[in-house]
Amino acid sequence: MQEQQPLKYPASGYAWYTVAMLTVAYIFSFIDRYILGLLVEPIKADMALTDTEIGLLLGPAFALFYTTMGLPLGWLADRARRTWIVAAGIAIWSIATAACGMAKNFLQLFSARVAVGVGEATLSPCALSMIADSFPPERRGKPVAFYSAALSVGAAIASLTGASVLIWSKSIDMVSLPILGNIAPWQLAFIVVGTPGIVIALLMLTIREPVRTDRKSLSGSTGSGFRDALRHIADRRRTFGGFTAIVCVMTVVAYSQGWMPAMFARTWGWEPERYALVNGIILLILGPLSVNLAGWSSDKLYARGHHDAPLLIVIIGVCILVPTGALIPLMPTAWAAIIVTAFNTTGIAILSATAPTVLLNITPGEVRGQIIAMYFIAISITGLLIGPTAIGLLNDYVFGENGIRYSAALVPLLIGLPVMATIRATRREYLKELTAIDNRASKADGY
Repeated sequence: MQEQQPLKYPASGYAWYTVAMLTVAYIFSFIDRYILGLLVEPIKADMALTDTEIGLLLGPAFALFYTTMGLPLGWLADRARRTWIVAAGIAIWSIATAACGMAKNFLQLFSARVAVGVGEATLSPCALSMIADSFPPERRGKPVAFYSAALSVGAAIASLTGASVLIWSKSIDMVSLPILGNIAPWQLAFIVVGTPGIVIALLMLTIREPVRTDRKSLSGSTGSGFRDALRHIADRRRTFGGFTAIVCVMTVVAYSQGWMPAMFARTWGWEPERYALVNGIILLILGPLSVNLAGWSSDKLYARGHHDAPLLIVIIGVCILVPTGALIPLMPTAWAAIIVTAFNTTGIAILSATAPTVLLNITPGEVRGQIIAMYFIAISITGLLIGPTAIGLLNDYVFGENGIRYSAALVPLLIGLPVMATIRATRREYLKELTAIDNRASKADGY
Protein backbone atom coordinates (compact mmCIF):
# COMPACT_ATOMS: atom_id res chain seq x y z
CA MET A 1 0.00 0.00 0.00
CA GLN A 2 1.32 3.45 -0.87
CA GLU A 3 2.64 5.39 2.11
CA GLN A 4 0.69 8.52 3.02
CA GLN A 5 2.41 11.90 2.70
CA PRO A 6 3.26 13.60 6.01
CA LEU A 7 0.58 15.98 7.22
CA LYS A 8 1.50 19.65 6.95
CA TYR A 9 0.62 21.96 9.82
CA PRO A 10 1.28 25.70 10.15
CA ALA A 11 4.34 26.97 12.00
CA SER A 12 3.80 26.76 15.75
CA GLY A 13 3.93 30.52 16.28
CA TYR A 14 1.31 31.28 13.63
CA ALA A 15 -0.86 28.39 14.79
CA TRP A 16 -0.91 29.89 18.28
CA TYR A 17 -1.67 33.34 16.84
CA THR A 18 -4.74 31.80 15.17
CA VAL A 19 -5.77 30.22 18.47
CA ALA A 20 -5.29 33.55 20.28
CA MET A 21 -7.52 35.42 17.83
CA LEU A 22 -10.22 32.75 17.98
CA THR A 23 -10.04 32.83 21.77
CA VAL A 24 -10.53 36.59 21.86
CA ALA A 25 -13.60 36.15 19.66
CA TYR A 26 -14.89 33.40 21.97
CA ILE A 27 -14.37 35.64 25.01
CA PHE A 28 -16.50 38.36 23.43
CA SER A 29 -19.15 35.83 22.44
CA PHE A 30 -19.45 34.60 26.00
CA ILE A 31 -19.55 38.13 27.42
CA ASP A 32 -22.44 38.92 25.09
CA ARG A 33 -24.16 35.64 26.02
CA TYR A 34 -23.61 35.87 29.80
CA ILE A 35 -24.34 39.52 30.54
CA LEU A 36 -28.12 39.05 30.48
CA GLY A 37 -28.09 36.77 33.53
CA LEU A 38 -26.44 39.49 35.63
CA LEU A 39 -29.05 42.06 34.70
CA VAL A 40 -32.12 39.92 35.42
CA GLU A 41 -33.52 42.00 38.26
CA PRO A 42 -33.37 45.48 36.60
CA ILE A 43 -34.68 44.06 33.29
CA LYS A 44 -37.48 42.23 35.09
CA ALA A 45 -38.44 45.38 36.98
CA ASP A 46 -38.36 47.69 33.94
CA MET A 47 -40.30 45.33 31.65
CA ALA A 48 -42.53 43.71 34.31
CA LEU A 49 -41.49 40.20 33.26
CA THR A 50 -42.20 36.88 34.99
CA ASP A 51 -39.51 34.34 35.93
CA THR A 52 -40.73 32.11 33.10
CA GLU A 53 -40.20 34.94 30.58
CA ILE A 54 -36.73 35.57 31.99
CA GLY A 55 -36.02 31.85 31.63
CA LEU A 56 -37.08 32.04 27.99
CA LEU A 57 -34.71 34.96 27.40
CA LEU A 58 -31.80 33.19 29.11
CA GLY A 59 -32.34 29.91 27.24
CA PRO A 60 -34.70 29.31 24.29
CA ALA A 61 -34.38 32.79 22.77
CA PHE A 62 -30.64 32.30 22.37
CA ALA A 63 -30.92 28.60 21.53
CA LEU A 64 -33.53 29.02 18.80
CA PHE A 65 -31.14 29.93 15.99
CA TYR A 66 -27.86 29.12 17.76
CA THR A 67 -28.83 25.49 17.32
CA THR A 68 -30.81 25.51 14.07
CA MET A 69 -28.17 27.55 12.23
CA GLY A 70 -25.34 25.38 13.53
CA LEU A 71 -25.75 22.54 11.05
CA PRO A 72 -25.79 24.52 7.79
CA LEU A 73 -22.91 26.59 9.13
CA GLY A 74 -21.03 23.39 9.99
CA TRP A 75 -21.63 22.19 6.42
CA LEU A 76 -20.31 25.53 5.17
CA ALA A 77 -17.28 25.28 7.49
CA ASP A 78 -16.27 22.03 5.74
CA ARG A 79 -16.25 23.79 2.37
CA ALA A 80 -15.82 27.58 2.60
CA ARG A 81 -13.26 29.98 4.04
CA ARG A 82 -13.76 29.67 7.78
CA THR A 83 -12.18 32.99 8.73
CA TRP A 84 -14.77 34.86 6.66
CA ILE A 85 -17.62 32.91 8.23
CA VAL A 86 -16.35 33.72 11.73
CA ALA A 87 -15.87 37.40 10.91
CA ALA A 88 -19.46 37.68 9.64
CA GLY A 89 -20.77 35.90 12.71
CA ILE A 90 -18.90 38.19 15.11
CA ALA A 91 -20.35 41.24 13.39
CA ILE A 92 -23.90 39.83 13.61
CA TRP A 93 -23.81 38.87 17.28
CA SER A 94 -22.11 42.14 18.28
CA ILE A 95 -24.74 44.27 16.58
CA ALA A 96 -27.49 42.08 18.05
CA THR A 97 -26.06 42.44 21.58
CA ALA A 98 -26.07 46.20 21.23
CA ALA A 99 -29.66 45.92 19.97
CA CYS A 100 -30.61 44.22 23.27
CA GLY A 101 -29.81 47.53 24.90
CA MET A 102 -32.33 49.29 22.67
CA ALA A 103 -35.18 46.87 23.36
CA LYS A 104 -38.38 48.34 24.81
CA ASN A 105 -40.34 45.16 25.53
CA PHE A 106 -40.09 41.38 25.85
CA LEU A 107 -40.64 40.66 22.15
CA GLN A 108 -37.90 43.05 21.04
CA LEU A 109 -35.45 41.68 23.61
CA PHE A 110 -36.34 38.10 22.63
CA SER A 111 -35.74 38.90 18.94
CA ALA A 112 -32.37 40.49 19.67
CA ARG A 113 -31.31 37.43 21.70
CA VAL A 114 -32.31 35.22 18.77
CA ALA A 115 -30.00 37.25 16.52
CA VAL A 116 -27.16 36.87 19.04
CA GLY A 117 -27.60 33.11 18.68
CA VAL A 118 -27.47 33.34 14.88
CA GLY A 119 -24.09 35.07 15.00
CA GLU A 120 -22.54 32.90 17.70
CA ALA A 121 -23.50 29.71 15.86
CA THR A 122 -20.71 30.46 13.36
CA LEU A 123 -17.82 30.38 15.80
CA SER A 124 -17.09 27.01 17.39
CA PRO A 125 -17.61 24.72 14.34
CA CYS A 126 -15.14 26.88 12.40
CA ALA A 127 -12.78 27.55 15.33
CA LEU A 128 -12.36 23.94 16.43
CA SER A 129 -11.97 22.82 12.82
CA MET A 130 -9.23 25.44 12.32
CA ILE A 131 -7.45 24.42 15.52
CA ALA A 132 -7.55 20.75 14.49
CA ASP A 133 -5.97 21.73 11.15
CA SER A 134 -3.25 23.69 12.95
CA PHE A 135 -2.03 21.05 15.45
CA PRO A 136 -1.49 17.26 15.34
CA PRO A 137 -3.63 15.11 17.70
CA GLU A 138 -0.93 14.75 20.36
CA ARG A 139 -0.61 18.55 20.64
CA ARG A 140 -4.28 19.59 20.48
CA GLY A 141 -5.01 19.49 24.21
CA LYS A 142 -3.34 22.76 25.12
CA PRO A 143 -4.68 24.93 22.24
CA VAL A 144 -8.22 23.54 22.66
CA ALA A 145 -8.00 24.20 26.42
CA PHE A 146 -6.66 27.71 25.77
CA TYR A 147 -9.61 28.36 23.47
CA SER A 148 -12.00 26.92 26.05
CA ALA A 149 -10.61 29.25 28.70
CA ALA A 150 -12.63 31.95 26.96
CA LEU A 151 -15.75 30.64 28.70
CA SER A 152 -14.36 31.47 32.13
CA VAL A 153 -12.65 34.68 31.07
CA GLY A 154 -15.73 35.87 29.19
CA ALA A 155 -18.01 35.05 32.10
CA ALA A 156 -15.61 36.79 34.49
CA ILE A 157 -15.48 39.96 32.39
CA ALA A 158 -19.26 39.88 32.04
CA SER A 159 -19.60 39.48 35.82
CA LEU A 160 -17.28 42.37 36.58
CA THR A 161 -18.92 44.54 33.90
CA GLY A 162 -22.36 43.68 35.23
CA ALA A 163 -21.25 44.45 38.80
CA SER A 164 -19.95 47.85 37.71
CA VAL A 165 -23.16 48.67 35.87
CA LEU A 166 -25.34 47.61 38.82
CA ILE A 167 -23.28 49.64 41.30
CA TRP A 168 -23.37 52.64 38.99
CA SER A 169 -27.11 52.28 38.50
CA LYS A 170 -27.59 52.92 42.22
CA SER A 171 -26.51 56.51 41.67
CA ILE A 172 -28.27 57.23 38.39
CA ASP A 173 -31.68 56.36 36.98
CA MET A 174 -31.19 57.12 33.31
CA VAL A 175 -28.36 57.78 30.86
CA SER A 176 -28.69 60.26 28.04
CA LEU A 177 -27.05 59.30 24.73
CA PRO A 178 -27.04 61.03 21.34
CA ILE A 179 -29.70 59.67 18.98
CA LEU A 180 -30.86 57.03 21.49
CA GLY A 181 -32.00 59.54 24.10
CA ASN A 182 -32.59 58.39 27.68
CA ILE A 183 -31.82 54.73 28.44
CA ALA A 184 -31.45 52.70 31.63
CA PRO A 185 -27.95 51.66 32.85
CA TRP A 186 -28.66 48.00 32.04
CA GLN A 187 -29.38 49.00 28.44
CA LEU A 188 -26.06 50.84 28.25
CA ALA A 189 -24.31 47.65 29.46
CA PHE A 190 -25.51 45.75 26.38
CA ILE A 191 -24.36 48.55 24.06
CA VAL A 192 -20.92 48.79 25.73
CA VAL A 193 -20.16 45.06 25.56
CA GLY A 194 -21.61 44.63 22.08
CA THR A 195 -19.93 47.32 19.99
CA PRO A 196 -16.23 46.33 20.41
CA GLY A 197 -16.96 43.10 18.57
CA ILE A 198 -17.02 44.97 15.26
CA VAL A 199 -13.25 45.56 15.60
CA ILE A 200 -12.68 41.86 16.37
CA ALA A 201 -14.64 40.94 13.24
CA LEU A 202 -12.35 43.09 11.08
CA LEU A 203 -9.20 41.63 12.67
CA MET A 204 -10.46 38.12 11.99
CA LEU A 205 -10.21 38.83 8.27
CA THR A 206 -6.39 39.10 8.64
CA ILE A 207 -5.97 35.41 9.63
CA ARG A 208 -4.77 32.95 7.00
CA GLU A 209 -7.06 29.99 6.39
CA PRO A 210 -5.39 26.77 7.66
CA VAL A 211 -4.95 23.97 5.11
CA ARG A 212 -7.32 21.06 5.73
CA THR A 213 -4.93 18.33 6.80
CA ASP A 214 -6.76 15.12 7.75
CA ARG A 215 -6.35 12.00 5.61
CA LYS A 216 -9.66 10.46 4.61
CA SER A 217 -8.22 6.96 4.75
CA LEU A 218 -7.97 7.20 8.53
CA SER A 219 -11.60 8.06 8.99
CA GLY A 220 -13.21 5.13 7.28
CA SER A 221 -15.32 7.68 5.38
CA THR A 222 -15.47 8.47 1.68
CA GLY A 223 -17.53 11.65 1.54
CA SER A 224 -18.04 15.04 3.09
CA GLY A 225 -21.80 15.45 2.86
CA PHE A 226 -24.44 15.59 5.57
CA ARG A 227 -25.33 11.93 5.06
CA ASP A 228 -21.68 10.98 5.51
CA ALA A 229 -21.55 12.86 8.79
CA LEU A 230 -24.75 11.22 10.00
CA ARG A 231 -23.48 7.79 8.95
CA HIS A 232 -20.24 8.32 10.85
CA ILE A 233 -22.16 9.21 14.01
CA ALA A 234 -24.76 6.46 13.58
CA ASP A 235 -22.06 3.81 13.22
CA ARG A 236 -20.58 5.03 16.52
CA ARG A 237 -23.77 6.07 18.26
CA ARG A 238 -22.84 4.62 21.64
CA THR A 239 -19.53 6.48 21.66
CA PHE A 240 -20.94 9.83 20.51
CA GLY A 241 -24.17 9.46 22.50
CA GLY A 242 -22.52 8.60 25.81
CA PHE A 243 -19.89 11.32 25.54
CA THR A 244 -22.37 13.98 24.40
CA ALA A 245 -24.71 13.13 27.30
CA ILE A 246 -21.89 13.85 29.76
CA VAL A 247 -21.25 17.25 28.20
CA CYS A 248 -25.00 17.99 28.21
CA VAL A 249 -24.93 17.65 32.00
CA MET A 250 -22.31 20.38 32.10
CA THR A 251 -24.27 22.73 29.84
CA VAL A 252 -27.50 22.25 31.81
CA VAL A 253 -25.73 23.05 35.09
CA ALA A 254 -23.74 25.94 33.60
CA TYR A 255 -26.68 27.62 31.85
CA SER A 256 -28.96 27.15 34.85
CA GLN A 257 -26.47 29.27 36.78
CA GLY A 258 -27.72 32.30 34.91
CA TRP A 259 -30.15 32.34 37.85
CA MET A 260 -27.39 32.50 40.48
CA PRO A 261 -27.42 36.30 40.95
CA ALA A 262 -31.17 36.13 41.58
CA MET A 263 -30.76 33.08 43.83
CA PHE A 264 -28.14 34.78 46.01
CA ALA A 265 -30.34 37.88 46.22
CA ARG A 266 -33.52 36.01 47.18
CA THR A 267 -31.87 33.48 49.50
CA TRP A 268 -29.15 35.38 51.33
CA GLY A 269 -29.91 39.01 50.53
CA TRP A 270 -26.85 39.61 48.41
CA GLU A 271 -27.20 42.40 45.91
CA PRO A 272 -26.63 41.11 42.36
CA GLU A 273 -23.57 43.35 41.97
CA ARG A 274 -21.95 41.78 45.03
CA TYR A 275 -22.42 38.28 43.66
CA ALA A 276 -21.23 39.37 40.22
CA LEU A 277 -18.04 40.88 41.66
CA VAL A 278 -17.14 37.85 43.79
CA ASN A 279 -18.06 35.34 41.09
CA GLY A 280 -16.14 37.34 38.49
CA ILE A 281 -12.97 37.14 40.58
CA ILE A 282 -13.43 33.37 41.06
CA LEU A 283 -13.92 32.84 37.34
CA LEU A 284 -10.97 35.05 36.42
CA ILE A 285 -8.60 33.14 38.71
CA LEU A 286 -9.82 29.54 38.67
CA GLY A 287 -11.23 29.35 35.14
CA PRO A 288 -8.07 29.90 33.05
CA LEU A 289 -5.92 28.05 35.60
CA SER A 290 -8.19 25.00 35.54
CA VAL A 291 -8.63 24.79 31.77
CA ASN A 292 -4.95 25.20 30.98
CA LEU A 293 -3.99 22.66 33.64
CA ALA A 294 -6.54 20.28 32.12
CA GLY A 295 -5.12 20.80 28.62
CA TRP A 296 -1.55 20.33 29.82
CA SER A 297 -2.51 17.17 31.72
CA SER A 298 -4.37 15.83 28.70
CA ASP A 299 -1.33 16.19 26.43
CA LYS A 300 1.00 14.70 29.05
CA LEU A 301 -1.21 11.66 29.62
CA TYR A 302 -1.69 11.24 25.86
CA ALA A 303 2.08 11.23 25.36
CA ARG A 304 2.38 8.49 27.98
CA GLY A 305 0.03 6.24 26.03
CA HIS A 306 -3.32 7.14 27.62
CA HIS A 307 -5.07 8.09 24.38
CA ASP A 308 -8.38 8.50 26.19
CA ALA A 309 -6.82 11.13 28.48
CA PRO A 310 -9.22 13.92 27.41
CA LEU A 311 -12.21 11.71 28.25
CA LEU A 312 -10.74 10.81 31.64
CA ILE A 313 -10.52 14.51 32.50
CA VAL A 314 -14.09 15.05 31.25
CA ILE A 315 -15.24 12.29 33.62
CA ILE A 316 -13.41 13.90 36.56
CA GLY A 317 -15.08 17.21 35.69
CA VAL A 318 -18.63 15.84 35.67
CA CYS A 319 -18.00 14.01 38.96
CA ILE A 320 -17.09 17.38 40.50
CA LEU A 321 -19.72 19.63 38.97
CA VAL A 322 -22.87 17.57 39.62
CA PRO A 323 -22.65 17.27 43.43
CA THR A 324 -21.26 20.77 43.89
CA GLY A 325 -23.94 22.20 41.59
CA ALA A 326 -26.62 20.69 43.82
CA LEU A 327 -24.90 21.78 47.05
CA ILE A 328 -24.35 25.46 46.20
CA PRO A 329 -27.99 26.52 46.76
CA LEU A 330 -28.35 24.40 49.92
CA MET A 331 -25.44 25.93 51.82
CA PRO A 332 -26.34 27.66 55.12
CA THR A 333 -24.59 30.93 54.22
CA ALA A 334 -23.71 32.84 51.09
CA TRP A 335 -19.97 32.55 51.72
CA ALA A 336 -20.24 28.78 52.17
CA ALA A 337 -22.05 28.71 48.83
CA ILE A 338 -19.24 30.76 47.27
CA ILE A 339 -16.64 28.22 48.44
CA VAL A 340 -18.62 25.39 46.85
CA THR A 341 -19.01 27.55 43.73
CA ALA A 342 -15.22 27.64 43.41
CA PHE A 343 -15.12 23.82 43.23
CA ASN A 344 -18.04 23.82 40.80
CA THR A 345 -16.26 26.33 38.58
CA THR A 346 -13.22 24.05 38.48
CA GLY A 347 -15.33 21.05 37.47
CA ILE A 348 -17.08 22.96 34.69
CA ALA A 349 -13.78 24.41 33.47
CA ILE A 350 -11.83 21.16 33.20
CA LEU A 351 -14.74 19.43 31.44
CA SER A 352 -15.25 22.26 28.97
CA ALA A 353 -11.48 22.39 28.32
CA THR A 354 -11.08 18.78 27.26
CA ALA A 355 -14.48 17.85 25.80
CA PRO A 356 -13.71 19.34 22.35
CA THR A 357 -10.46 17.36 22.20
CA VAL A 358 -12.40 14.16 22.93
CA LEU A 359 -14.57 14.93 19.92
CA LEU A 360 -11.79 16.04 17.58
CA ASN A 361 -9.79 12.87 18.16
CA ILE A 362 -12.59 10.65 16.81
CA THR A 363 -13.89 12.96 14.07
CA PRO A 364 -12.61 12.77 10.45
CA GLY A 365 -11.57 16.00 8.83
CA GLU A 366 -13.87 15.82 5.82
CA VAL A 367 -17.01 16.02 8.00
CA ARG A 368 -15.51 17.70 11.06
CA GLY A 369 -17.37 21.00 10.79
CA GLN A 370 -20.73 19.26 10.49
CA ILE A 371 -20.11 16.87 13.37
CA ILE A 372 -18.87 19.69 15.58
CA ALA A 373 -21.99 21.65 14.66
CA MET A 374 -24.25 18.70 15.54
CA TYR A 375 -22.37 18.29 18.82
CA PHE A 376 -22.92 21.94 19.72
CA ILE A 377 -26.56 21.70 18.68
CA ALA A 378 -27.05 18.79 21.07
CA ILE A 379 -25.24 20.25 24.07
CA SER A 380 -26.54 23.78 23.55
CA ILE A 381 -30.19 23.00 22.99
CA THR A 382 -30.15 20.66 26.00
CA GLY A 383 -28.39 23.17 28.24
CA LEU A 384 -30.24 26.27 27.12
CA LEU A 385 -33.72 24.76 27.01
CA ILE A 386 -33.54 22.67 30.18
CA GLY A 387 -31.24 24.70 32.45
CA PRO A 388 -32.67 28.24 32.68
CA THR A 389 -36.22 27.32 31.69
CA ALA A 390 -36.56 24.50 34.24
CA ILE A 391 -35.62 26.82 37.10
CA GLY A 392 -38.03 29.50 35.92
CA LEU A 393 -40.87 26.98 35.70
CA LEU A 394 -40.05 25.43 39.08
CA ASN A 395 -40.01 28.91 40.59
CA ASP A 396 -43.37 29.89 39.14
CA TYR A 397 -45.24 26.61 39.61
CA VAL A 398 -43.56 24.54 42.38
CA PHE A 399 -41.32 26.27 44.90
CA GLY A 400 -42.22 29.94 44.41
CA GLU A 401 -39.83 32.85 43.82
CA ASN A 402 -38.37 32.63 47.33
CA GLY A 403 -37.81 28.88 46.91
CA ILE A 404 -35.40 29.39 44.03
CA ARG A 405 -32.65 27.60 45.98
CA TYR A 406 -34.58 24.33 45.77
CA SER A 407 -35.17 24.76 42.06
CA ALA A 408 -31.47 25.39 41.52
CA ALA A 409 -30.44 22.36 43.61
CA LEU A 410 -32.85 19.96 41.95
CA VAL A 411 -31.86 20.53 38.33
CA PRO A 412 -28.22 19.20 38.56
CA LEU A 413 -29.40 16.06 40.33
CA LEU A 414 -32.20 15.26 37.90
CA ILE A 415 -29.99 15.64 34.83
CA GLY A 416 -26.66 14.50 36.28
CA LEU A 417 -27.21 11.31 38.25
CA PRO A 418 -28.66 9.16 35.41
CA VAL A 419 -25.84 10.14 33.05
CA MET A 420 -23.11 9.52 35.64
CA ALA A 421 -24.33 5.92 35.83
CA THR A 422 -23.27 5.41 32.17
CA ILE A 423 -19.68 6.69 32.50
CA ARG A 424 -17.93 3.30 32.48
CA ALA A 425 -19.80 2.15 29.37
CA THR A 426 -18.98 5.42 27.59
CA ARG A 427 -15.27 5.07 28.29
CA ARG A 428 -15.30 1.46 27.06
CA GLU A 429 -16.90 2.48 23.74
CA TYR A 430 -14.50 5.40 23.32
CA LEU A 431 -11.47 3.14 23.79
CA LYS A 432 -12.88 0.80 21.12
CA GLU A 433 -13.14 3.68 18.66
CA LEU A 434 -9.58 4.85 19.36
CA THR A 435 -8.33 1.30 18.76
CA ALA A 436 -10.20 1.18 15.44
CA ILE A 437 -8.63 4.49 14.39
CA ASP A 438 -5.14 3.21 15.27
CA ASN A 439 -5.75 0.06 13.23
CA ARG A 440 -6.84 2.09 10.19
CA ALA A 441 -3.74 4.28 10.57
CA SER A 442 -1.48 1.25 10.61
CA LYS A 443 -3.07 -0.11 7.45
CA ALA A 444 -2.81 3.26 5.72
CA ASP A 445 0.92 3.42 6.54
CA GLY A 446 1.44 -0.03 5.06
CA TYR A 447 2.01 -2.01 8.23
